[in-house]
Amino acid sequence: MAKNVLFIMCDQLRWDYLSCTGHPHLHTPNIDRLAARGMLFDQAYVQSTICGPSRMSFYTGRYVSSHGATWNGVPLKVGEMTLGDHLRPLGVRTALCGKTHMVADRAGMARLGLAADSVIGVSAAQCGFEPYERDDGLHPNARKGRNANYEKFMKARGWPDENPWDSVANSAESDSGELLSGWFLDNSDKPARAADEESETPYITSRAMDFIREAGETPWCLHLSYIKPHWPYIAPAPYHDMYGPETHLDPVRNEHERAHAHPVYREYMKERVSMAFSHDETRARVLTGYMGLVKQIDDQIGRLMDFLDEQNLTDSTLIVFTSDHGDYLGDHWLGEKELLHDASVRIPLIVVDPSSDADATRGQRTDALVEAIDLVPTFLDYYGGESVPHILEGHSLLPLIHGERDRLRDFVVAEYDYSMRDVRRRLNQTVDDARLTMVYDGRWKYIFSEGFRPMLYDLERDPDELTDLGANPDYQFHLDRLERVFFKWCRRNAQRTTLSNEQIARRDPSRFEAEMGILIGYRTEQEFDEFINELNSGSPVAQSDS
Repeated sequence: MAKNVLFIMCDQLRWDYLSCTGHPHLHTPNIDRLAARGMLFDQAYVQSTICGPSRMSFYTGRYVSSHGATWNGVPLKVGEMTLGDHLRPLGVRTALCGKTHMVADRAGMARLGLAADSVIGVSAAQCGFEPYERDDGLHPNARKGRNANYEKFMKARGWPDENPWDSVANSAESDSGELLSGWFLDNSDKPARAADEESETPYITSRAMDFIREAGETPWCLHLSYIKPHWPYIAPAPYHDMYGPETHLDPVRNEHERAHAHPVYREYMKERVSMAFSHDETRARVLTGYMGLVKQIDDQIGRLMDFLDEQNLTDSTLIVFTSDHGDYLGDHWLGEKELLHDASVRIPLIVVDPSSDADATRGQRTDALVEAIDLVPTFLDYYGGESVPHILEGHSLLPLIHGERDRLRDFVVAEYDYSMRDVRRRLNQTVDDARLTMVYDGRWKYIFSEGFRPMLYDLERDPDELTDLGANPDYQFHLDRLERVFFKWCRRNAQRTTLSNEQIARRDPSRFEAEMGILIGYRTEQEFDEFINELNSGSPVAQSDS
């Protein structure tokens, strides 16, 4: 039976908003069922805390400063290998249902003569995926990003709206018939006009099922990428009012962190979205919608798992469930994501390996430090592909899942570029300097901030990250230690992707130069002939010292 991969990603799902990761009121039995069948990675981190660069790291297996797509709207340069590029040579059909946030390098494609409608051009423009159904759900009032298939689906359901994604799936309606846009946070606890089965999550689940039916016996890797619970935070009935204020967790924040905030953090607290989430009533409305959207996803995961059972695919399909980053939801006086507290940078990650090799770890959770860039090498390993560590900076998770190792690395790294935010201007930072880099070793979280002091958190004593120790001289040892870790990581060789270390190590420099006809350093032809004879005889080559 062919091996398959179902790579499920939610958008902006916090690591702790599932019952299997500790939420006391938001029950997610179907996702919990995945955790019971697989391994739950309790210390999983993304490489960036905003959609575009985070996803490009998921899809390339490379850090943000390696692939270069540092913010939303920054194209992934032509030539960066993605998941599809690694799997297609193995005969695996690699397809997308949902969101990628990919921006194509149109200038690079034009320079290389790649037509956008050619097979190679489509792959380059779609992050290596076959776009079975791409739906980024980001631009409601513009033609860009609109999903024509969803619009046809909604018209067939009887909705005449020009853009039903915006006016039906992501809007409510007042008693007097007024349209209430889900983009406005105080509408988040109202029911969307769309019925449950018409909304985005069930729709894209159905399209994923369509793909699986059509794929037949061909091995496939399907990226099922949900738009939710990313904003607009609005859910259809009955999910819109399942989780009232009595189910909401208190915000993780205090006045001390606001009074003593790092300059970058202080400016992010001033952002409009942060001030909105600091308003208790608005936060409560959003949490009601957000939790309802998560519950809807869980129900659709149950529907999808039942479908795999019906298709007899459960025992041949590796399943990943994860998120592209978190959501502050008012914690730390912040909204959205972007900074590097765990609410933003830590993600849920469950991997279900159907093979018997994984039986010993089923239902276990591990605190091994893992990164988003580990998924591409995991998929490559699962399909039996050759390891390419000179290209992929992550590590396969299969040795952990098979019980062969208990850790892969000593620290994780995340990067954030805030050059396109007003924060940069308010801080009078240059574009080059508007960067944050996190190094976390399982206890200490160090955040390098160009132009300012670093931030430092001790997550063992301060798991809620309420006290920044970066200005405290008592912690200079850890600041210096983690700065050295960061500096070593910065010096990694990330750009030589065309020749592996093993290929270089196997090369005999003297023989290589001689065979290439490079004769530099020989005084006479006789000396060169003697050297070639020694090479051919297998004798050690003597170097002239005169």
